[in-house]
Amino acid sequence: MTVHFIGAGPGAPDLLTLRAVGLLNASPVCVYAGTYIDDAILAHCPPGARLVDTARLDLDTITKELVDAHRRGDDVARLCSGDPSLYSALAEQSARLDAAGVPWDVTPGVPAYAAAAATLRIELTVPEVTQSVVLTRTQARSTAMPDTEALSRFAETRSTLVLHLAITRIRALVEEIVGEYGAGCPAAVVFHASKPDQLVLNGTLADIADQVEAAGLRQAAVILVGPAVGRTPGVESHLYDACRDRA
Repeated sequence: MTVHFIGAGPGAPDLLTLRAVGLLNASPVCVYAGTYIDDAILAHCPPGARLVDTARLDLDTITKELVDAHRRGDDVARLCSGDPSLYSALAEQSARLDAAGVPWDVTPGVPAYAAAAATLRIELTVPEVTQSVVLTRTQARSTAMPDTEALSRFAETRSTLVLHLAITRIRALVEEIVGEYGAGCPAAVVFHASKPDQLVLNGTLADIADQVEAAGLRQAAVILVGPAVGRTPGVESHLYDACRDRA
């Protein structure tokens, strides 16, 4: 049998992919992070499915659940919030499955940053303003960031900056990047993007930390910084230019 690492998307159950729903329907076991994934998504599991919330489990215990299911002949839906390619612990879990001889695959999901951009109705890349997006986080009570990935270095590019897992350090990260972007640079925070309790904060680097602290946000929020966040106008894309060379 197979362990299916499935991107559960940003939270709204109708943002699951068709493939994800099909795998959930067919898997007798679902292992999920209850902090981010709620009953509306779990409703796609078959009746009587074994539901395992990993919120308080360590990696050894999670791995045992996956291996035991395989030995019983059960497929497992291993739900990851957002998309498995970002901050999902896919690497360490899959390494353990490889060592145990358990097959696995990956189904992508809608990442939280894409849902946040959709909520803000913005494009993260604007011609001749910014053509790059930096997806990163900051270090708090988590694994250390590589020395070459200092936030100040990313800020030097003045690209659109998207920060995950960083909301509790909003004031410190603003201080680290404001010198490059400027206090008037547009900034936004989207809490629980796509969910019923979604909250959007719009501002600049001068005031976004105050807004976050006033709202009491502590988790599940994406921070976006850069000219594109404020819809800074750029030139029109050559993609739809009537005069472009179509040869």
